[in-house]
Amino acid sequence: MNNGLKILLVPFAFLYGVITLFRNLLYDWRILKEKRFDVHTIGVGNLAVGGAGKTPLVEYLLRLLIPEDPNIATLSRGYKRKTRGYVLADDNSTAEDIGDEPLIYKSKYKVQVAVDASRVNGIKQLIALGRTAPKMILLDDVFQHRSLRCGLNILVSDYHNLFFNDRMLPAGTLREFKSGMIRADIIIISKTPDNTSAVEIRNILKDVNPRAHQRVFFSYLKYGELYSIHNPNDKLDTLNELFRYRIISFAGIANAEPMVNYLKEYAADLKHLPFADHHDYMPKDLEDIERYYNSFEGGNKILVTTEKDLMRLKNKDIWPLAKSMNIYVLPVEVSFKDKEEELNELILKYARSNRIYHQKYT
Repeated sequence: MNNGLKILLVPFAFLYGVITLFRNLLYDWRILKEKRFDVHTIGVGNLAVGGAGKTPLVEYLLRLLIPEDPNIATLSRGYKRKTRGYVLADDNSTAEDIGDEPLIYKSKYKVQVAVDASRVNGIKQLIALGRTAPKMILLDDVFQHRSLRCGLNILVSDYHNLFFNDRMLPAGTLREFKSGMIRADIIIISKTPDNTSAVEIRNILKDVNPRAHQRVFFSYLKYGELYSIHNPNDKLDTLNELFRYRIISFAGIANAEPMVNYLKEYAADLKHLPFADHHDYMPKDLEDIERYYNSFEGGNKILVTTEKDLMRLKNKDIWPLAKSMNIYVLPVEVSFKDKEEELNELILKYARSNRIYHQKYT
C-alpha cells in the first residue's frame, strides 16, 4: 500500500481504533464480563492481521507441555473450514472440517483438537467431555476475544511488521491500538533474522517498552529437512543434497518470503508460485503447477510446499492428483536460542501451578 493511500485511510483507521478501544474499555471497566474457567488456558494471539508465526509457536508449546501432561487440547477458530459451530477433530478430520492449522496439530501430536468461533463455548464443550476433558487448553488467535480471560496470554509480533510501527486497519494491519499489548504476559518477536545484532534487539526492546509484569523473547525460524509427501522418511539433506536441485515452490500462506529466502540459499535455482493465504486448492491449480514444473527440462527438480498447504492438499478431490506429483514439504519450527530455557520455565511454572492461585497472586 502506497503512502498516499495510507494517509487517505487514516481517518477510517482512527474511527476503527476508537470503536475497538471503546469495546476494550467496556471489558476493562467490567461492564462486559470476561469468562474464566477452572482449567489452565494459554492464549496465543497478535495485534495485527496476517501470519505472525502463531502456528509454529503453538507447536513449540505442545512439544514442551505434552511430556509434562499429555492431557492437552488445542482450540482454534478453524479459519476457512466448511463446518460451523463446535467440532472435535477425529482421525478422519480434514482441513475442510477443522481448518489447516488445527489439522497440523491433530496430525502431528496426540492431543485433542477442537474448533469453535466462540472460544467460551469451545472450552465449555471440552470441559463437558468429563473423564477425557483436558487439563490444559492452548488457544490459537484469541487475543481479541475479550469474552474469555486466559490464564496466560502470549502476544506474537512479526519482526518485519512490529506492532509499534504499525497502524490501525485499514491504513495498516492492527486490529486494535498498540496499547492492547498491556494484556500480554509474554511478548514474542517472531521471525527474527539470525544476523540481528544485540544493538538492534536492545532498540526493539526499548520500543516495545514492556511493563513490569511482561517478558519479551525473540524467536527464530528453524527449518527441518524436506520430506516427500509419498513417504515422510524420504528426506533430502539440505547441506549435502539440495544444491543439486532446482526448486519450484508454491504456498498459500500469509508471508512466504522467509521460506523462499531459505530455499534460495541452498538450492541450485528457485521459482516461487504464490497463492492467497489459506488458499483452497482446486484440480486446476495443481494442473497449472504440474505444467509449470514440466516446462523446466532436466531431472533434478522438485516441487516444495509448506505443512499448512499439505493439509489442504489432502482434500479428497485433489489428493490423488497431488500424490502423483514430485512434491516435498518443508517443515518449520521456532527456537529461542539462549533464552529458550528462560521461556520454558515461565510456561512450565504456569502449567504446574494451581490455576486459581496463579490468577490471584501473579
